[in-house]
Amino acid sequence: MSQPGFLSEQPEGVLLRIKLQPRASRCEIGTVIDGKLKVKVMAPPVDHAANEALIEFLAGVLERPLGSVRLIRGSKARHKVVQITGLKAAEIERRLGLSGGEDR
Repeated sequence: MSQPGFLSEQPEGVLLRIKLQPRASRCEIGTVIDGKLKVKVMAPPVDHAANEALIEFLAGVLERPLGSVRLIRGSKARHKVVQITGLKAAEIERRLGLSGGEDR
């Protein structure tokens, strides 16, 4: 099974490329757009609230402790890179509900 473009396994963990939509009506995993996974959070992009909501939401969906999900790039942008430790890319894809492929 090939790895989707928004996920890449690295020695230090799996990198997840995200396009974040703050101020959404609910938190949810969206579609893959331009090689990035769209993720919606209800928090506004003020005082890092949207970044914190993203980390908490992903940790919950992936069933991981908060410390294993870190924002490593894009703290002030909508395009972000999150590092996830303790899971392989295929398991992350499954837990995100994307096992059926990139094009949803």
